[in-house]
Amino acid sequence: MSSLNANFLQNVSIVHPEYFFITGLSGIPYSSYYYIFLCVTYFITVIGNSAVLLLIALERSLHSPKYIGVFNLALVDLGETNAWIPNTMKIFFSDSQYMSYNACLANMFFVNLFVTLQSATLVVLALDRYIAICLPLRYHAIVNNTVMSLVFVVIWAFNTSLVALAVSLMTRLSFCKSNVVQSYFCDYGRVLGMACNDRSINIFITNVIVALFLVAPLFIIVLSYLGIVFALSKITTWEARLKALKTCVSHLLLVVSFFLPVICIHIASLITSLTLNARMISASLSLSLPPMLNPIIYVLNTAEIRILIKKLLKNRIVPIRKNISK
Repeated sequence: MSSLNANFLQNVSIVHPEYFFITGLSGIPYSSYYYIFLCVTYFITVIGNSAVLLLIALERSLHSPKYIGVFNLALVDLGETNAWIPNTMKIFFSDSQYMSYNACLANMFFVNLFVTLQSATLVVLALDRYIAICLPLRYHAIVNNTVMSLVFVVIWAFNTSLVALAVSLMTRLSFCKSNVVQSYFCDYGRVLGMACNDRSINIFITNVIVALFLVAPLFIIVLSYLGIVFALSKITTWEARLKALKTCVSHLLLVVSFFLPVICIHIASLITSLTLNARMISASLSLSLPPMLNPIIYVLNTAEIRILIKKLLKNRIVPIRKNISK
């Protein structure tokens, strides 16, 4: 009976604030210019990724396993960008920096979901390149549209479940210390740090997510490219090696744009003590730049997309010129 009373008292003592106060960049002169930069980044990201989605959806020649992965990446980039930039703009260009408790949890869920999906998609694209180069004769037997679609359905289901579990566990925490989130969105780590009761389960789930979607993906991608390098070393001519390697350039650039900022932030925080604003600017850039750069990288480095865009532009320009000549 005493244990039941103890559990009841513990549940009663859980305090959920009505709202959180998102501090954002504080004390920085001309910080509004950075938010304008985020607005520009947002529009470029939305236009670029929407164009990639439409191009792949409408062009039958791009209905292949590789471009199913690219389609998913563009979709995830759109989701990630819309999960935090519009809300950040709304908060900091209006008079209120308050976010309700439920809105905070929703914001936390969607940002973390799309970040984990982006990491998982990069792994799938790395394995696709590995099979294409190391097992070319078996590629179509192993990888096809059905297999790739099923892989992404499983990834979306698994990631959604895991992130939903992590966010739902937030509801068992009591926030009696403060309701001020020192970040530019409802940051999971910052909110978790404000809890004043036992958070060991939350920390464990956080470590699992970091291991699964930051450490493991980077390890798998490095291993896949070591395998690719080993396979290319067996090719006799440099021309054939370069031709095979060119198919990996776009993916390598995507990996660098996603993982390098995160790694640099962790290394910098270990070497020197970063100010809060420096951390927030670095973290926000690591979230905003990859989704903006991904469609640009694929357009510039993928021959199929470049040829398709030139063809579409030519079909548009020729009728205009004929009308002008008349």
